Amino acid sequence: MRQLKGKPKKETSRDKKERKQAMQEARQQVSTVVVPTLAFLVLLIVVFVYVATRPGDVE
Repeated sequence: MRQLKGKPKKETSRDKKERKQAMQEARQQVSTVVVPTLAFLVLLIVVFVYVATRPGDVE
């Protein structure tokens, strides 16, 4: 059957499987890349605030 322009084609089971696999890989990247990066940034902010607010030498 001829496909009309602009109308999306029906998703096959193979397409659905590939889409699910891509979503799974994206979730895995979040846990391996984004979470450690955010943890590092939070640690950097905490260290900066600690250094900026600690009492100086009192003589």
